[in-house]
Amino acid sequence: MTDKKVIRQRLRMMRTAMRESGLDYYLVPTADFHNSEYVSDYFKAREYLSGFTGSNGTLVISAEEAGLWTDGRYFLQAERELADTGIRLFRMQEEGVPDICTFLKRNMWEGQTLGFDGRVVTAAFGKRLEAALAEKKIRIAYERDLVDAIWPDRPAFPCSRAETVPETYCGKSTAEKLAEVRKKMREEKAGAFFLSRLDDLMWLFNLRGNDVRYNPVLMSYGFITETDACVFLQAGALQRETLDGMQRAGVGIRDYFSAGPFLREYFLGGQRRGAAVLYDCEQVNYAMFRIFRDYGNCREAANPTELLKAVKNETELSYIRSIYLKDSVAVTKFIYWVKRAVKEETLTEYSAGAYLDGLRREIPEFLNVSFPTISAYMENAAMMHYEAREDACSALEADGMLLVDSGGQYLGGTTDVTRTIALGAVSQGMKEHFTAVAVGMLRLADARFPYGCTGRNLDILARGPLWDRNIDYKCGTGHGVGYMLNVHEGPQSIRWRYRDGAREAVLEEGMIVTDEPGVYLDGRYGIRTENVLEVKKGLKCEDGQFMHFEHLTFVPIDLDAILPEQMPPREREALNRYHRAVYEKISPYLTGEEKTWLAEATAEV
Repeated sequence: MTDKKVIRQRLRMMRTAMRESGLDYYLVPTADFHNSEYVSDYFKAREYLSGFTGSNGTLVISAEEAGLWTDGRYFLQAERELADTGIRLFRMQEEGVPDICTFLKRNMWEGQTLGFDGRVVTAAFGKRLEAALAEKKIRIAYERDLVDAIWPDRPAFPCSRAETVPETYCGKSTAEKLAEVRKKMREEKAGAFFLSRLDDLMWLFNLRGNDVRYNPVLMSYGFITETDACVFLQAGALQRETLDGMQRAGVGIRDYFSAGPFLREYFLGGQRRGAAVLYDCEQVNYAMFRIFRDYGNCREAANPTELLKAVKNETELSYIRSIYLKDSVAVTKFIYWVKRAVKEETLTEYSAGAYLDGLRREIPEFLNVSFPTISAYMENAAMMHYEAREDACSALEADGMLLVDSGGQYLGGTTDVTRTIALGAVSQGMKEHFTAVAVGMLRLADARFPYGCTGRNLDILARGPLWDRNIDYKCGTGHGVGYMLNVHEGPQSIRWRYRDGAREAVLEEGMIVTDEPGVYLDGRYGIRTENVLEVKKGLKCEDGQFMHFEHLTFVPIDLDAILPEQMPPREREALNRYHRAVYEKISPYLTGEEKTWLAEATAEV
């Protein structure tokens, strides 16, 4: 954790730079040029200035004050990390807490100037700022990265080598995917498409890289017309295989940093009056948006690649099912190990998480973890995205519960799974909450629903058993998962909260989505049970096409924390059915002792 005195000094330096640049307020989000969820060290300007290490947060600085906005996953963590820094915590979506636009509208004076680096603010957010501040005639200065001037030892800009994914793993060639994209462009009456979302770019061009930690992507842009396509990559990323592959697919390569000038030249070359250029306002950055608005004939719409990528083809699903089985074996072996080792060895959250990471590394297809392993004991598990460090973690005891949320990046899939594990005696209250979470997870996984439903139609199935106890969790219930890509993927999600402008997606066959209800009690404990589900078509009848889910995750749910008598008959049967499948699929890969334990761990209740 950065020293609080250092944070206060950096804020003073920032205010000096703002004053010299004629800026009254400055906004620093958690983002790179592509709105990535995780960012490389080069882009951790908000963390550098605030000391808050969560993956989501926006810092606003003025001459007199500073505030940080973050979501419910990080309230507890932010409280601790922002203490004594002079930065006020704004708990997003809590009653009485203004959003950033409202705060700025209330606090900025007429004619003042708001600054930010337009490359790390989305066009959608930039437009909301414009609308909120127009009445006060606030000037927006988006051309400078002011943090760069006060960050003397800033890490290098990310640049890894481009790797081509074999078509045997993709199921479709780049040429086939481009044909699908062009069909969507014609439906939108667009003559060109500008793409800036990194995982979409990797999917479209069958590339991978290592420019964003945990996400196997390259810093890149793409531009597609009816006849041509080009991808913008850094020179240092290129190798002969990439060049040859792009040439075979009919894709040109341009320098990454030339994307902005290229667009200006495209529009100034007469395309202002030509067919519209399609772009996604939620994904493209504000600086690029200003080029579109100031120079071009453009049309805003969701990236067509997002939905195409989210619906996995049969080749992808075949590899995904295989990888999830291998990953489930590793997690099951981990549960067997930790429940015994905690009674005999000195363990910590960090060493337990490292052991699980090691089991994954033994899988031949393993490439990396898909996000930092969350190994959180008792009260630490109340922080949804807690991360234990070797020099800052809790010791494990043969008592209470350990929550482990983890995943892997493999050649053939990306995984995400959470289990809460009883390490010894657990209280009646813990068991009641654990059982309610399990009931919610199983109820959603067992759902039958008509085609056309989105995740908002289904969220109550997972959340209902907790709402019945006047408990809620401050996050969604489920998100899409990429294929050898980002562990969090849209457009599908499972959540109840309505937000203006938020996109919803119909659950399509071939999508995969997480199912992860939880209970988080500050200072006491956290519980989460997470499986990944595949969306499948079911019965088609006079009432339409029905859909259902099938489990991809096969890891036992800890019966040491279950109260069978508090499970409705349907969910008790679902648990037994699920555990029969776990034993059938996982036991062939276990040792004799592990297999004996698994038989007990999946016994009928």
